[in-house]
Amino acid sequence: MLFGAPSSSSDSTPFNETVVQLMQGGANISYVLAFNEPDGSPATGGSSMLASTAAQLWISQVEPLKAKGVRLGGPAVTSAQTGFEWLVNFFAACDGGCSVDFLPIHYYGDFQGLASHIGQVRAAYQNVSLWVTEFGYPNVGLQDAQTFFNQSEQYLDRLDYIERYSYFGSFRSSVSNVGPNEAMLDQNGHLTDIGSWYLGGSATGNVPGAASVTSKLATWSLTVVLFATLAVL
Repeated sequence: MLFGAPSSSSDSTPFNETVVQLMQGGANISYVLAFNEPDGSPATGGSSMLASTAAQLWISQVEPLKAKGVRLGGPAVTSAQTGFEWLVNFFAACDGGCSVDFLPIHYYGDFQGLASHIGQVRAAYQNVSLWVTEFGYPNVGLQDAQTFFNQSEQYLDRLDYIERYSYFGSFRSSVSNVGPNEAMLDQNGHLTDIGSWYLGGSATGNVPGAASVTSKLATWSLTVVLFATLAVL
């Protein structure tokens, strides 16, 4: 993935050159993606790019890969209105020079919001496939997180224009930045119910917990594990 714009022209080997070298070395590269949340702030993981800058980079670094049989994934904007506006400006700046094979979607919120957002993107871009590369329902209770996951997975599996999807939760619950209940792994690295369901398995019963806090007094060591279902007073 080409995350964003380099900090300078001499920052690193150009993206296109890197990908071509990898392919010449035997790497099987079938897809590339470009620009992570370019309408978003670096503070929240965005690449914060002007649409015109992104269009120039796409034409020079991404578009040539299409001739080598690589399928090209468009910019993954946020689900805010600024995301739609940024994409309009991007394609205008491309002036026909950006061939997008699929469009990634990011969404964080409840199921109804996810379904609505996918519908809006589909209505605006009917000639490309969609990949939902990030989705989740942050900072909710365990039952709500599990219900959201199951509803979303069943819905996405039914849509023939959704080629792929990736739930945002492939980490331990103790280091999750979207709340412990969304994680695929509990604090000990074992699959949670969501993690097992995502892999096609059955419920594990492993309850995701938050970070462990260790306090050492004299020769005694006390470890307090804060679970999502406990309130600390």
